[in-house]
Amino acid sequence: MNPKELQNITTKEFLQNIELLDTHFQQIKENQKENHVLRYVGELSGDLQQTKGILEVKLVSVPKNTALGQLQGADSLFEIYTESYGAQPLVIQGAGAGANVTARGVFGDILRLNN
Repeated sequence: MNPKELQNITTKEFLQNIELLDTHFQQIKENQKENHVLRYVGELSGDLQQTKGILEVKLVSVPKNTALGQLQGADSLFEIYTESYGAQPLVIQGAGAGANVTARGVFGDILRLNN
């Protein structure tokens, strides 16, 4: 099975065949340009004053020396491209939630529900 064949099956079937993606993603990793890393990226585009925009989530190969390429651990990064900034994005970077912060938040929510 290739990734396209895994798009139209049940969750159970997908999970039973998930290891089939290992080869696919290993090939993507090996075929990158030198000094590149893989990152999952959410991209919101379009004229956001006119519509809700288009949101895509994809795996991209980026140079290690870029802001996105240098992300570590649970850090988060936003690159904002506008007509005003041209090709140079406004970059907002900081700590992402990570497992511990997320667990504390969920635990806090549970405690509030019990009151």
